[in-house]
Amino acid sequence: MLVGPDGRIQAVGSHGVVPRPSDVPAAEFEDAALLPGLINTHTHLELTGFAGQVNERDFPGWIRRLRQLKTTRTQDQYVEAAGQGLADCYAAGVTTIADTGDSGAAIRALAEAGGSGIAYQEVFGPHPSQAEQSFLDLQDRVQDLAQLATDRVRIGVSPHAPYTVSGQLFRSVAAWARQQQLPLAVHVAESLAETHFLHDSAGPFAEAWRARGIPLPDSWGQSPIAWLVEHEVLSPQALCIHAVQVGEQDLHRLADAGAAVAHCPLSNQAHGHGAAPLARMLRSGIRVGLGTDSVVSVGRLDLLAEARLARKLGPLNANQALELCTIGGARALNLGAEIGTLEPGKWADCTVIRLPAGDGPPTERVLATSPADVLRTYVDGREVYRAL
Repeated sequence: MLVGPDGRIQAVGSHGVVPRPSDVPAAEFEDAALLPGLINTHTHLELTGFAGQVNERDFPGWIRRLRQLKTTRTQDQYVEAAGQGLADCYAAGVTTIADTGDSGAAIRALAEAGGSGIAYQEVFGPHPSQAEQSFLDLQDRVQDLAQLATDRVRIGVSPHAPYTVSGQLFRSVAAWARQQQLPLAVHVAESLAETHFLHDSAGPFAEAWRARGIPLPDSWGQSPIAWLVEHEVLSPQALCIHAVQVGEQDLHRLADAGAAVAHCPLSNQAHGHGAAPLARMLRSGIRVGLGTDSVVSVGRLDLLAEARLARKLGPLNANQALELCTIGGARALNLGAEIGTLEPGKWADCTVIRLPAGDGPPTERVLATSPADVLRTYVDGREVYRAL
């Protein structure tokens, strides 16, 4: 592969096909695979360092404990954590990150590193009386952080989830995102507790809202995906994170809206949420990418481990599993024209992975690797990771 001075791919192929200019540095690797840079469609870099510190088994309790833990960090510590998380991603062969967080640390880390990704700024506000102020605060925050955006780093918005955001706030944020052409991400249909909250006005989330004097949403009988449709949240710019608790009607809703899904199989498994209907999503034409979620949920960020579990749950073949964390992820983030495959004109984002011994197909051997097998990672042709 030949990379031009603009950081884009000029040629791809065998030695006999790709020019080798004498003034261009060259690198060769034996028993290794050159892949498009992996694409993590959902993570929380600001939570790096919190692995193993939240052990509550019930999901609402887990969330409450994480919120408490987050108050122990300063802004500088969040930026440091996000920088370390980004470095960990590079070391695992990931070159583009779709991150959600409320500290603003991820976009700072990406900008400082000259990285590639989308930083979704979270907004919360379950009480309808909070909607106007929460929305204004979000606009101010996005305007401030947008100064860090580059050709390769975008800012988006993330109304966190149906159990933390009122319907009014959902509608306002979604309308503004469409107007400003901002990417939007939302945690949705992740747990049975969320489904019971919206469908039955029951369960731990409903109890928490009642205890705080927050009026329950007028959503009786609705699924979380239907709730998003009612509030005009779904669109081709919308990324639905997790989407585990979805039925056939929900799949049709997602497909009809052109929304994408960030599939996080290891996180879903760790929390006991179940398995998203991945194969049916793909058959429905829904754009799906893989995400790791945070280290709090999964311990470490290993996208190929996510691909192995996604393959098992699908079930998928090896090529389909690898596509989920390359071109599938790119398409889910509406970046398929720029990244996700090694083609002339696209950004030279790639990773070199040592292959295990054996005679199996290359895709099978790649899927059997771990971050310890990553030799190099490049973003627009710049080396961002080198194995010691």
